[in-house]
Amino acid sequence: MAVSGLVNLSGLVDDAKCFAFVRQHRWPDGVRCPVCDSDAVIRDGCDDTQLCRQRYRCKACAGRFDDLTGTVLAGHHQPLRVWVLCLYFMGLNLSNRQIALELGLDASDTQAMTEQLRRGLVAKTPAVTLKGQVEIDEVYVVAGHKGQPDEVAKRGGSDGAASWQARRAAWCMDQGCRRIDPSPPAVRPCGHSLGVPALACG
Repeated sequence: MAVSGLVNLSGLVDDAKCFAFVRQHRWPDGVRCPVCDSDAVIRDGCDDTQLCRQRYRCKACAGRFDDLTGTVLAGHHQPLRVWVLCLYFMGLNLSNRQIALELGLDASDTQAMTEQLRRGLVAKTPAVTLKGQVEIDEVYVVAGHKGQPDEVAKRGGSDGAASWQARRAAWCMDQGCRRIDPSPPAVRPCGHSLGVPALACG
């Protein structure tokens, strides 16, 4: 009978080091109260089931919290070392199925864990501020309105489809249209009418 080559990695990770890792990254400048942000915090024993999980008491607001309070890691039955390994495997771009196999978990549990971790990472990501010139590539008309310019104009207000060709023609005149069409339709692709010679565009 073949023996599985998988190693129980969660059993090789030390709980104390995992909690120290969380404290180091959560409070690089010292423990602070998650309620009032005061640094007047004292230790208040350890968790009954996880002895490496430090509890604290805030002297400013009398609030009580621990290493995981207010994080996506709080309130779950999986040990912290499993969460740390899951996050590590996510960084390696492993699939949820591969993570479940490595950690010996059900696929549904792994799915829930990765979703929680991703939400936590997104929440900590600073908002993106655009600067300088912003370019937009294309604009699409809703498929249900194709061939219905009146409906598009109604949706778009006074600057709807009725003025689209006029705006495009004005843009072509500003930018310079170099399109040469030997057999043009009733209206050129640049928005100009047949009254404007193709070679004169731009």
